Amino acid sequence: MGVRHIIHLDMDAFYPAVEILDNPELKGRPVIVGGISDRGVVSSASYEARTFEVHSAQPMITARRLCPHGIFLPVRMNRYREVSEQVFEIFHLFTPLVEPLSIDEAFLDVTSSTRLFGRPETIARKIKALILDKTGLTASAGVAPSKFVAKIASDMDKPDGLTVVCPENVLEFLDPLPIEKMWGVGKVTGESLGRLGVRTFRDLRRMPLRVLERRFGKQGFVMHQLSQGVDERSVVPHREIKSVGHEETFARDITQVQEARREILALADRVAHRMRRKGMRGKTVTLKVKYGDFVQVTRSETLRHATDDGAEIFSTVSRLLLTTEAGKRPVRLLGVSLSQLEPLHGEKQLQLFQEEASPRKKRNLNAALDSLLEKHGEGTVRPGSLLDQ
Repeated sequence: MGVRHIIHLDMDAFYPAVEILDNPELKGRPVIVGGISDRGVVSSASYEARTFEVHSAQPMITARRLCPHGIFLPVRMNRYREVSEQVFEIFHLFTPLVEPLSIDEAFLDVTSSTRLFGRPETIARKIKALILDKTGLTASAGVAPSKFVAKIASDMDKPDGLTVVCPENVLEFLDPLPIEKMWGVGKVTGESLGRLGVRTFRDLRRMPLRVLERRFGKQGFVMHQLSQGVDERSVVPHREIKSVGHEETFARDITQVQEARREILALADRVAHRMRRKGMRGKTVTLKVKYGDFVQVTRSETLRHATDDGAEIFSTVSRLLLTTEAGKRPVRLLGVSLSQLEPLHGEKQLQLFQEEASPRKKRNLNAALDSLLEKHGEGTVRPGSLLDQ
């Protein structure tokens, strides 16, 4: 395989950046986006907030303690998706080989784009400039011969950074890095490597492979390869969506089954809306329950036919709820998801001839509901049994 040119692009503090874009008065202030109740978690924090040690996945109550003067805002996912679509359209101007990692980051393989657009570094600069021009936001980029090195490089000079790692300089770039930057190395693995005297990529690269394989199995081989910059993974343009779900952490623990049922009704409705928006249906319905003591359980049921209907999802999840200890133990979080997904290809025309009046009426009702949700946003249209909430 010849030398590849991979770019990893990562939007800088994306959620807060969009909030600041829409409200310039927030510029320079510590902006924290996430679940705004004390039971919620931080989704993203501006760089000003990060100076107070606020970070994503942190409990919101901790973030408020660390940064009491922060601007705390709820997640506006529809708005973030809108800006994300603009960004990804720019990516596709330079290559069809775009692999999304999330709403705000992606790998691009520009190996075949250099004849048209210039050197990989030039392409990265053009993409960053176009993003700034079209959206008003900045992105950081890493350019390297592999996905692994490109991803590390993009994080080296944030925000609005660009780090280029040439093939001949990969070891020089990786060797001094702390082992915590290694993919797959968490706290436990890091401590285990530390006991072997491994604290940098250079230490790992020089460690005999047999020692690593004896201690870590297959992961030992993978880490050894990555420490040398060896990563043959290709950029995969289309990632299959495996599940669609939604979950809610509550401001206070739920203690009554009926209260839990009302919450999962709202969750089922939101999941159904997302499924229809994606043009997908799912066969396996999963309920996630996290109790007040943080113990978590999941329950699943596979339907005979795939669905995108909120009432059917709710009916299934209600049965699953009875197999948990909801009502006996306080519940901190509930989640509903659909998996075993399949597209709706070719079904609509068939339904014109086969569908009975009742299912057709239900589908028309769902279409009307989706139209209202798209126009007014989630939370403005609610199932009738939630109106007393």
